[in-house]
Amino acid sequence: MKFKKIRSRIFLAALLLSACQTPQQTASIPARTLVEKPPTAPIFMASKWAMLPDWETMNLSPSWPALQQSCRALKLKSNWQEICAASALVDANDIAAQRSFYETWFTPFQILNPDGSEQGLITGYYEPLLLGSRHKSERFRYPIYAAPEDLLEIDLSEVYPQLKGMRLRGRLQGKKIVPYFNRAEIDRGVPVLRGRELFWVENAVELFFLQIQGSGRIELESGQRVKIGYAEQNGHPYVSIGKKLIEMGELKLEEASMQGIKNWAENNPARLAALLEQNPSYVFFRELPDTLSAPLGALGVPLTSEYSLAVDPRTVPLGVPVFLSTTQPNSNDPLNRLMYAQDTGGAIKGAVRADLFWGFGESAAAQAGRMKQAGRMWVFFPKGNEPVLN
Repeated sequence: MKFKKIRSRIFLAALLLSACQTPQQTASIPARTLVEKPPTAPIFMASKWAMLPDWETMNLSPSWPALQQSCRALKLKSNWQEICAASALVDANDIAAQRSFYETWFTPFQILNPDGSEQGLITGYYEPLLLGSRHKSERFRYPIYAAPEDLLEIDLSEVYPQLKGMRLRGRLQGKKIVPYFNRAEIDRGVPVLRGRELFWVENAVELFFLQIQGSGRIELESGQRVKIGYAEQNGHPYVSIGKKLIEMGELKLEEASMQGIKNWAENNPARLAALLEQNPSYVFFRELPDTLSAPLGALGVPLTSEYSLAVDPRTVPLGVPVFLSTTQPNSNDPLNRLMYAQDTGGAIKGAVRADLFWGFGESAAAQAGRMKQAGRMWVFFPKGNEPVLN
């Protein structure tokens, strides 16, 4: 899909002006925002290997394939060339050699929130399976859209270098740039999206959660399964419908899991559309090759089940090792693991914040749906490229 990129000072000024003039759509939907504000700077604190829980006894071999995937994307970068070359010489089953490799090439830094606290929210995601068709029918009536042709993506960095990493999304309306259509508008039917349907599925809630996961598989009526992945997003901020249900008094905090939300939807079909519209964010997809072993993350490489993390790339560089210290889903049992930052997510914002990819299937769905744990994070920076400490 080709997206138009606009880097003109005049155009940017027009864009920001039109964004300021865009009215709020309804009382139930937050005011639209085109500019994604950067977070307050995180704090990186130099650490020692002995401070990482279970580091000296941990089996590092299961995370080794994730390192090789990161190297596929990073091996040409100057600070990663030697690291990736050295990793190719390490036995994938030699835990002691792997531990020595990390301690030789990296320096651990604990990441803290801007207020100095060390704990943050760790959630989970997975690759769902939906029943669907390439053709609309009475059974399959909810569309999965490809990215629209009129969606503009504007890179601000060439106009204002200090805004590196910030992007705007919108569409032309006459001579103005306005925010792209929100979920409510898309679900009610937008002419420009006609003909952009990749598939049709039978369940609106499953489609909603597919968008949250960012990738999945569609089982067609013939029994064939096809893979789809994230293509684009409409630029609106993500809003948690679980949190909305808690605020409405419909669910208790401990009930606001994926399964709890699905149960609520099944019992309240007439109210479902209004609930889903509370999240104006909308994700568009693309069909992926069958040869892919797993969904592609934001790093551009296949994710590794249980060893890939979605992070906020404004605070954690994509591709780096991240040591995660948390607990098992809905449990106090420790989960200490070396992961890799290989993906991003609309709800993954902040310093100590991550989403653990559990893989594909019912077991992965159960783990991801229950996971809402407190956790700590350490980022491994290549030696010589450590963060500047205040």
